[in-house]
Amino acid sequence: MGRKEGCLHGYRDKQGITRHQPLKRISAAERAGVAGRRAGKAHQEHSAAQCSTVQQGYAAAARREHLKMAEGADMDELLTSFKKFAIHGDTKAVGKEMNGKNWAKLCKDCKVIDGKNITGTDVDIVFSKVKAKTSRVITFEEFQKALEELAPKRFKGQSKEEALQSMWKLIEGKEPSNVGVTKVSKTAAMDRLTDTSKYTGSHKERFDEAGKGKGRGGREELVENTGYVGAYKNAGTYEEKVKTKEKAQ
Repeated sequence: MGRKEGCLHGYRDKQGITRHQPLKRISAAERAGVAGRRAGKAHQEHSAAQCSTVQQGYAAAARREHLKMAEGADMDELLTSFKKFAIHGDTKAVGKEMNGKNWAKLCKDCKVIDGKNITGTDVDIVFSKVKAKTSRVITFEEFQKALEELAPKRFKGQSKEEALQSMWKLIEGKEPSNVGVTKVSKTAAMDRLTDTSKYTGSHKERFDEAGKGKGRGGREELVENTGYVGAYKNAGTYEEKVKTKEKAQ
């Protein structure tokens, strides 16, 4: 069956005309109406598609702006933590670069190293990977790259973006754990020096039997208005003797 005959059969079916009946003639007005309806439908579909595209564009732009603002806030806190760890233990450091020792400390203090997904070896490898070949330190930008390298491994099962956000949250607002803390030496020599039971002379008088300091009383000779000579062993016994004598009389 040719194309023309197939089209005719389709037309006959739509019009409800049998094969032996003559075809109905369509007037110019009817053809114009059909064409107009088709054009109107196509216009509506095109307008709906355009509207949907515009709405999707607005929604995507809003999401990008929100993400940008969130990342900006997170980045400020991340930079603050980076600087605190970068100057740790180095009075000359200004916080723009971080050495390998402080990088390892940051990963340990902020729980980046969990002993399961991330180990100390992983941290060292990433540090060597992101730093310049001849450098011994990393910049803040290289620090971010290091976190991007570790994030998917530390937070398995999360998307790349989610893992990075989770990694930032581990570090934001953190600082070296022993800041402002003075460790007490545990050497034998220090133990001997701090053992008050072995003090002699005036130093011995500064502590009580439990080793607790007496404060001012152990450093200065305080005058007591008791009527007795200082350090008199029988201080306070006179009153008792008088009372005993009075009772005997």
